[in-house]
Amino acid sequence: MGKYAALGRYLRGHGSASVSVRFVELERILGAPLPASARSQRSWWSNNPENNVATKEWLAAGYQTEGVDLRGEKVVFRRQAVATQVADALAPVWTVEASDMAGKATKEDPLFGALKGTVYIPPGVDLTEPALDLDWEEEWLKKWDEKLADPGWQRLQSKKDE
Repeated sequence: MGKYAALGRYLRGHGSASVSVRFVELERILGAPLPASARSQRSWWSNNPENNVATKEWLAAGYQTEGVDLRGEKVVFRRQAVATQVADALAPVWTVEASDMAGKATKEDPLFGALKGTVYIPPGVDLTEPALDLDWEEEWLKKWDEKLADPGWQRLQSKKDE
C-alpha cells in the first residue's frame, strides 16, 4: 500500500463528478505532508501517469485534475467517464516488470489496448464510404488550366522567371 493510496480511496468514496480539495485537507487524508513540488510546480498535478505515484492513484480512481490553484493551495478533481478503461490501461504498467516484457507482444504489454475506447463512431457512419469526392481531381485540373490560360497570371509568371 503506497503513500497515496488514501487519496485513491477518498476519491472513490466521494463519488461526485467534481471534488475540490485544499492542500491541507489532502495532507490530512494522506496522513503526511505533500512534497514541496506539489506546492510550487503545476506539473506535479499533471494527468500524465508517468508523472508520479499520486497521479496513478487519482487516475485509477477515475479522476483527473482539472484546476490547480497553487496560490490558493487547492485542486479540483473531475470524474472521468472512462475510469475503468484508464485503470485497465495502466494496470499492466504497474504489474509487469520490464524484463518480463522483453520481446513479447502480449496482453501484458503496456501498450496492448492502450487506445481502447478512445475512438467513437456515431451510428450511421459507413467506414467503407470513400472520404473524398472522386471528381475532385478533374475539377482541380480544370481550375488549374483556367489559371494557366489567364493572361494576367501568365505575365506574373514570365516576370518571375526573368
